[in-house]
Amino acid sequence: MQLYMVGGAVRDALMGLPVKDRDWVVVGGTPEHMLDQGFVPVGKDFPVFLHPQNHEEYALARTERKTAPGYHGFAIHAAPDVSLEQDLARRDLTINAMAVAAAQLGPDGVWDKQNPIDPYGGAQDLVNKVFRHVGPAFREDPVRILRLARLAARFADFTLAPDTLALMREMVASGEVDHLVPERVWQELARGLMEAKPSRMFAVLRDCGALARLLPEVDRLWGVAQRADYHPEVDTGVHVMMVIDMSARLQTPLPVRLACLCHDLGKGNTPVDILPRHLGHEQRSVGLLQSLCARLRVPTDCRELADVVAREHSNIHRSIGLDAAALVRLLERCDALRKPARFAQILLACECDARGRLGYFDAAYPQRAHLQAVLLAAQGIDTHQIASDAMAGGAKGQDIAKAMQAARVAAVQAALA
Repeated sequence: MQLYMVGGAVRDALMGLPVKDRDWVVVGGTPEHMLDQGFVPVGKDFPVFLHPQNHEEYALARTERKTAPGYHGFAIHAAPDVSLEQDLARRDLTINAMAVAAAQLGPDGVWDKQNPIDPYGGAQDLVNKVFRHVGPAFREDPVRILRLARLAARFADFTLAPDTLALMREMVASGEVDHLVPERVWQELARGLMEAKPSRMFAVLRDCGALARLLPEVDRLWGVAQRADYHPEVDTGVHVMMVIDMSARLQTPLPVRLACLCHDLGKGNTPVDILPRHLGHEQRSVGLLQSLCARLRVPTDCRELADVVAREHSNIHRSIGLDAAALVRLLERCDALRKPARFAQILLACECDARGRLGYFDAAYPQRAHLQAVLLAAQGIDTHQIASDAMAGGAKGQDIAKAMQAARVAAVQAALA
């Protein structure tokens, strides 16, 4: 058997980036050979094994043949006669189709980086910073469109080879992306949102036409005008991309980044006769993001945060002008008293929204500190004593709740004085 380190590990090493995960291809091996050496089988669709000590993945060299539309429509052939070049030929991009023989690696995994096995020109494409597909087999797996878009968010200075973009557009036109399962779309979307420049992922998806198929609620935002006095960038799609890039700049967690993506979805179906105003877009955004989250089976924590941000971001932006009673009602609608950590994320998403505008990238967002101070004041009341006093006076249920609210309003009023 011959062992080769392949894929992203080789690419990242050549780029001088940390190698986090190493994948291996086994040429000339069989499942029986792997089991005899203590490897643990984990692959369902093709032979993949975990190393008995370091748990890195080792896959038998294989070829793939398209048999049906979508991600799972493949016939797999893994056998000792499959060569390394044949295995690399099924990979998506040239920069991911390079290999290094295990024999070339030192004890610490270091190699000289001079002569990777590179039958498809990946090293030169790395130098030129180009995403290029290995061959026509790229079109057989629609997930590759999502993966390429995600890589574009990571390596934002790379460009897309014209023939690769043309092939992606053909895949979209033929309906291949319509066969993607929701879980896989969400998985790649979530990973792309967490990259350094997530807007690049959406630019690639939009350019090839996949965004309109997968996220039509987002795709329709481009070309929708906003008031230039609030949004110098004017275009809603451009604004949302600025917001998600700001969320990356501030190193926010995934729920915040999804909220940034979805907070203005309702502007995409604002009645034309009231543009560039967007009256009521907050509630329209809620309905659209709920549909999007249900379709992609988005995790609950992401969906719930996005929901609150969509509903309340306009109120949070103007919160400095609100009186104590309105501020307490805002806290209640955001469930901030029960979930203060989530409220902090809501405020972070709103800061991204405010700063994700042309000319506002480095602007202050005092609303965040203001509302955190308001929450602290509202949390400072003695709820046990207030409830006891109210019950001693014969209060029950809603009357006790009103007494709590009144005490919080008073505490906030005192803090604002």
